[in-house]
Amino acid sequence: MDRKTLFVDAIVPLAVPNLYTYRVPYELNDFVQPGVRIIVPFGRNKLHTAIIRKVHENIPPYTTKLLDYILDDIPIVTEIQLKLWEWIANYYMCNIGEVMTAALPSSFKLASETKILLNENYQESDAVQLTDNEYIIQDALSIRGTLDLAEIAQIIDRKTVYPIVKRLIDKGVIVVEEEIKAVYKPKKEKYVTLHTSIKEEEQLQAIFDGLKRAVKQQELLLKYLQISNHFGTQNEVKKADLLQESGVSSGIIKSLYDKQILQEYEVEVGRLKKYEGDRIEVKQLTEDQNRALSEIEASFIEKPVCLLHGVTGSGKTEVYVELMNKYIAKGQTVLYLLPEIALTTQIITRLKKYFGDRIGVYHSKFSPHERVEIWNAVLNDKLHQYDVILGARSAVFLPFKNLGLIIVDEEHESSFKQHDPAPRYNARDTAVMLARAFKSDVLLGSATPAIETMWNAREGNFGLVEMKKRFGGVQLPEIQCADIAKAKRKKEMYGIFSAFLMEEMKEVLKRGEQIILFQNRRGYAPKWMCEDCGWIPMCTQCDVSLTYHKYTQLLSCHYCGYTLRPPNKCGACGSSDIKMVGFGTEKIEEELSVHLGPKVVIQRMDLDTTRSKHAYQNIISDFEQRKINILVGTQMVTKGLDFDNVSLVGVLNADDMLFYPDYRAFERAYQLMAQVSGRAGRNKKRGKVIIQTHNPDHWIIQKVMQNDYEGMYTQELYERSNFQYPPYYRIIRLTVRHRDKQVVDDASNVFAKALRGKLGNRVLGPEYGAIPRIKNVYNKVVTVKYERQASTKQVKDYILEKIADLRQVNSVYKAVRVKIDVDPV
Repeated sequence: MDRKTLFVDAIVPLAVPNLYTYRVPYELNDFVQPGVRIIVPFGRNKLHTAIIRKVHENIPPYTTKLLDYILDDIPIVTEIQLKLWEWIANYYMCNIGEVMTAALPSSFKLASETKILLNENYQESDAVQLTDNEYIIQDALSIRGTLDLAEIAQIIDRKTVYPIVKRLIDKGVIVVEEEIKAVYKPKKEKYVTLHTSIKEEEQLQAIFDGLKRAVKQQELLLKYLQISNHFGTQNEVKKADLLQESGVSSGIIKSLYDKQILQEYEVEVGRLKKYEGDRIEVKQLTEDQNRALSEIEASFIEKPVCLLHGVTGSGKTEVYVELMNKYIAKGQTVLYLLPEIALTTQIITRLKKYFGDRIGVYHSKFSPHERVEIWNAVLNDKLHQYDVILGARSAVFLPFKNLGLIIVDEEHESSFKQHDPAPRYNARDTAVMLARAFKSDVLLGSATPAIETMWNAREGNFGLVEMKKRFGGVQLPEIQCADIAKAKRKKEMYGIFSAFLMEEMKEVLKRGEQIILFQNRRGYAPKWMCEDCGWIPMCTQCDVSLTYHKYTQLLSCHYCGYTLRPPNKCGACGSSDIKMVGFGTEKIEEELSVHLGPKVVIQRMDLDTTRSKHAYQNIISDFEQRKINILVGTQMVTKGLDFDNVSLVGVLNADDMLFYPDYRAFERAYQLMAQVSGRAGRNKKRGKVIIQTHNPDHWIIQKVMQNDYEGMYTQELYERSNFQYPPYYRIIRLTVRHRDKQVVDDASNVFAKALRGKLGNRVLGPEYGAIPRIKNVYNKVVTVKYERQASTKQVKDYILEKIADLRQVNSVYKAVRVKIDVDPV
């Protein structure tokens, strides 16, 4: 029988545009299949983990390398996933290797160390002529056994050793063994049991007699027999538990191992904690919730995507739970996407009461090993371990087999969009494409839907269901404005708090209720400034002022991490009159303590306080248990959190949101203020919201006070139609990047001019963004706006063509990078 010569096209986890073809060794022909991980050589002496995309017999017109090793018996990536990766790469204009890097848990990628060994079959008597360096390497290997490339370079004092190593391989003197080490190792726990030689009770008695002088060893053995219930129904005993309960050192247990009295064994265990709380039945839905559920199900018959527009506190989560149960009953899996890990932690607690251990959680705060365990559990549909997967945006990449429903909660959130690095995908839109592959349904939920989503619903592309009443008939919060300009004139300010807000806070605290304060800026003060000349300490690597953090006593850049001790005098004029300008969450926390006293418990929830794995959970849990009186936070506190004792919400500076240079600024401002307002009065009592602003008559603030989403939507659509913005037009943002400002200026002008060749006035810029330089790299933006009806493929192909052309115009431009962001948010 003729042996087939097979080739594989593989996805390499690098920012390279094509698949790479490798020849399959004959002995591996039966094991190659799409979706399997393989080890492939790439470049001179590197190995990479790649994914097979296609197996074929087409001989390429060039010499191919052999694939090195196959890592999996079965595919770890499904055909549907591979097609989704291709769609993401095409739509978001990136390389499929970048999608692979984002999609796979890092533990699926392997670490390699090139090891050199003497060839066992090589005899020094063989007639092989060696150069001096080759002989030195052979001699070193005969003494040390193995060397890596860096050690060889050191021994022969040369930077490039690969040609010498290659000659030695060709001469048969050495072999290269690439030690591929799988990063993922299943978690194992050590257990202790009696040695297999001990079978009779009499033996135990003799052992105890022999340990009379070794009191600690005797106590440890006795504790083992007690914990294991040796004379009854025997239990397994963890080594850690035994050491803790007996209070002895590990040296004592080792002595019992050496005497063959006890022995140790390992058991593979999951890293994910089991749910040990009580399960509850699904709550009886209200008439409004039942109506919404029926309308959603009816909508899915005609359209696979439906928008649920329900005001804050309307009970959308209960509707989700009821809907999930219907799909689970059909044997299908549900994916529940949330924008923020902070929100995930609270929802997990609520949903586990309904689904127990049938719900799996997947997000970036999990360790790589935990993410692999979830991945494998979803992949192995025979186990069917999870009915529901709850996660942040990366959960769309899991290897689902029978996906029936995707719920995208708080669908308007910009956190669903990946910013850096590529792929710059939007998880909401990617979820819609994933659902299309499974012919499954998608429910988008929000109290303040994105303009584009509502437009799609009104145009008939999506279904639309509305819930306009709060659960239990609770009224929407009363929203009032505190005019900061007027309060300052009348000297009615308590530092950064208006007298109106301060008095309300004191009343709420007297009643034993809780408060949420929102300020979308972390740190203590956004900047320091000289009162004489206006000098401001700036980052040395970014065009941005440094933010003061009182906790660390440092001025810090939030873009590159550069830090500086606060200056005693002005860096320009030498004046010592330096003041802090503005305020962040740290300063709010400090001023609250001053004005309300030390008995009031205040907690911040921002990036600085939530860096550790369980920080979100701890803060939210403490607030739910009323251990915290006031929660001060950034955007994290606006997103769907549900606390029944919060009766007051304060927005400390609405103006920062209103005057941001972005066409979505008003929409974002409305969503943030409406969402944070929705945290108030969610139980039985009507809550209150106070918005501090210098512009109380601004139309967005008025719409928030009236809870008028419809009015905001109508006005924004009118503006966007006039000025050619989404949903009527599509946007691709192209950022030209280089360390030299002049190169960026020249290259961006050449690039924009080339784009205008076909796209004309659809090309805007180039212009520097709000922060021209970040990490010593200058960024100039060229924006392409084109009609929704235009051919997206033609526009994108033309852009890619002009990016390739730019590198040919001038050799200097080869180092210029163009960052592509499709549908920026």
